[in-house]
Amino acid sequence: MSKFVTRFMKDESGATAIEYGLIAALIAVVLVTALGLIGSGLNEKFDEIQEAINEA
Repeated sequence: MSKFVTRFMKDESGATAIEYGLIAALIAVVLVTALGLIGSGLNEKFDEIQEAINEA
């Protein structure tokens, strides 16, 4: 039983998987935030273009 506990404590494969999961989640949050900001800027620009076309 003690060999199992010792081997379990030394096993880092689960920690690596969790770290990769956290990195993927962080990248996803950054992408969603960046795309949201870019999308808002694009909407404003298209609204300006639409207003300019309607005025012409």
